[in-house]
Parts: sequence; structure tokens; C-alpha cells
Amino acid sequence: MRETMIKLSAAIGVVAKAALWLSGAGLVLMTVLIAWQVWGRFVLNDTPTVTEVSSVLVMGWFILLGAAVGLREGNHLSFDILLYVMPRRVCLIFHSISDIVVLVFSLGMVVYGVQLAARTWQNTVPLLGISGGIEYFALIAGGVLMALFAVERLLRRAVGLPTRRFGDDPVDEETA
Repeated sequence: MRETMIKLSAAIGVVAKAALWLSGAGLVLMTVLIAWQVWGRFVLNDTPTVTEVSSVLVMGWFILLGAAVGLREGNHLSFDILLYVMPRRVCLIFHSISDIVVLVFSLGMVVYGVQLAARTWQNTVPLLGISGGIEYFALIAGGVLMALFAVERLLRRAVGLPTRRFGDDPVDEETA
């Protein structure tokens, strides 16, 4: 089971790396869109209206994809002060509870994101002319990735593999 989990983690690592690269590309794209908007507004005196709506749409993607990867890597916001004085076994239990809460929350993101997308599908995003439901795809994708990464952490912990969280053993790159 442990070897299977190591292979599964390697595959999930590829997904996480792709999400991180997409997130980074989204950040660059949003920066270009905003720069174009500022250039148009202050230099050309003709604001390109599509840039504001597009940059907000792109921002949702890079934030949610980046947050999902941050969750996997253990770089998300947490309150760890209590864990410094707890035994390792208790820390692992607390981490598992935290991952279960993240899993439930991320499944809620998926379910409610799908509902929001369905309810707004007939609407049109001003200036872009695309379906309003598309605005919620980032929420759905981020939720799916967060759920996947939370399940991965729970399974790794269940088979005795470390995760990237305080209190776990150091992560060997071969088992990450």
C-alpha cells in the first residue's frame, strides 16, 4: 500500500506542478492585462474596457489554483503554536482533523460552485460575451484540487508517509 501511495503521490505531484505553473501564468497574464489597461487609460486616453473584466476572471483562477497547491505543500495559513508542545501523535491527529475539515470545505466549493455556474449559465459576462457560469469554473477546479490534495494527505498519513506539515517527519523527495 505504501508503494502505491508513493506512486499516486508522484502523479498528484505532477498535477500540483501543472496547477502551479498555470497559476503563475495567470498572474503574469493579469499583470499584462492591468498594464495594458493603465497604458490605455493614462497614455492613450482610451481605456480598453475588456481588460478589467478579464483580469478579475484570470485572478480567480490563479488564486484558487495557487491556494490548492499551497494546501498540498503545507504553506497555507495555520495556527501551529499549540503543536509545538503537543506529542507528535496528537499533532498527526490534529492534522488529520484539519485535512478532513479542508476536504469537507473543498467539496462544498465544488457543489456550490457547480450550482452557481448552472444558475448563472444563461447570463452573459459584460464586455466578454461569455456565459456567466464560466466565472465559477475556477471555484470548482480549485475545490476539486483541494479535495484531491486533502485526500492525498490523509492517505499518506494513514500509510505512515510524511506530509509537508509541521510535526510530520521531513519529506523525502522520492516519497513526495
